[in-house]
Amino acid sequence: MSLEIEASDVIRVILQFCKENGLQESFNAIQNECQISLNTVDSLENFVSDIQQGRWDVVLPQVAQLKLPRTKLEDLYEQVVLEMIELRESDTARAMLRQTQVFQRMKLEDPERYMRLEHLCSRMYFDAREVYQGSSKEKRRAAIALSLSQEVSMVPASRLMALIGQALKWQQSQGLLPPGVAFDLFRGQAAGQRDEVEAYPTVMEHEIKFGAKSHPEVARYSPDGTMLVTGSVDGFIEVWDTLTGRLKKDLQYQAEEMFMMHDEAVLALGFSRDSELLVSGSQEGRIKVWKIRSGQCLRRFDRAHTQGITSVVLSKDGSQVLSGSFDGSVRVHGLKSGKMLKEFRGHTSYVNYAIWSADGSQVISCSSDATVRVWDAKTCECLHAFRPPQTAAGTEAAINNILLNPLNTDHVIVCNRSPTIFIMTMTVHDKGAIGLSHHPHRNLIATYADEGPLKAWKP
Repeated sequence: MSLEIEASDVIRVILQFCKENGLQESFNAIQNECQISLNTVDSLENFVSDIQQGRWDVVLPQVAQLKLPRTKLEDLYEQVVLEMIELRESDTARAMLRQTQVFQRMKLEDPERYMRLEHLCSRMYFDAREVYQGSSKEKRRAAIALSLSQEVSMVPASRLMALIGQALKWQQSQGLLPPGVAFDLFRGQAAGQRDEVEAYPTVMEHEIKFGAKSHPEVARYSPDGTMLVTGSVDGFIEVWDTLTGRLKKDLQYQAEEMFMMHDEAVLALGFSRDSELLVSGSQEGRIKVWKIRSGQCLRRFDRAHTQGITSVVLSKDGSQVLSGSFDGSVRVHGLKSGKMLKEFRGHTSYVNYAIWSADGSQVISCSSDATVRVWDAKTCECLHAFRPPQTAAGTEAAINNILLNPLNTDHVIVCNRSPTIFIMTMTVHDKGAIGLSHHPHRNLIATYADEGPLKAWKP
């Protein structure tokens, strides 16, 4: 069975795949290596023909996906406006003039050209000889088609499929896609990696039993989805197979009943992005970094905190550990130096969790003092402090956990000791916001506050 895939569809799938799986950097590297331009169309012949025939409802959506020189975009949009005027569609032409970025830029940089188009919109007649100034509509279309055809290209499907293959290999090398697992490119998931139906889990699949005097204090799934790691009150760290619910005996040290462990209860666990490294934090304020495949302890911080570790998170590049503690502090530790690099202080009670922002420029922490704090990762300055709404009883509940919203990393999902989970955003003004206004045609919001300036926000 053969499958015909249009070039633009494949590019769109690649971009979405890389975006959802954190592969933008690798995709850029592959793109540079393959010298693939994203200014591609399914058929160059059809693209040129559509312009020559004035099929603007087909051409404009295609052009919106391309990166074209400003002058060529202006020529194209100007031609569309002129033809709208000729068809007595002055309202449509006027809307294009006043609502598209191309013409807004023209208005600023070439006001005479822009005002000429505004003037033509207000006329009661259309003189083609005057408008096209010795040329014609057909000649203008042909010239624009030739000009734009020099900016776009067609990409062979085989080349695009090779790019997809390289992206998948990269994901496997990072441990984000288990080797040997089939990947459904158009659904964006590996076979068996996600449930077919999104529903609340109600049926128990596995049950893992512990000794009479032991129980897990923390459990974490690995980023590649193949492991569930538990840290127990007796100090043992055990790696389980997520499919069978059994101890992973393909790890030689576990097969020989030699385990990663602390001398005291393990309260926190965290993985590297490639699922190769594991960080553990203990009740006595110790942190250890492990290589999961061998069970070897690569680094230990015996005095990471003065009290128990509540959370540990590795940086994206795996060079630093971010930790929170019952001692009320958040700290950053260097794996290479083995030393504490930074400390964030300001919470008045236990720090229950701490994470990096999506770009790593900030640290976000939550505490039993009922606040979420946002810190500058370089200066350790507290930039913002949030408090979720009070409980029904009027009390402020301790915040146990925070996560970045995977659909919008500017949003923080906050879980406190209440029946409600909150989605909170960053502060937009230093002083009380008065109101906001949403742009009618763009994803643009203007906010204004007591402090004076109005700010326009885009995605």
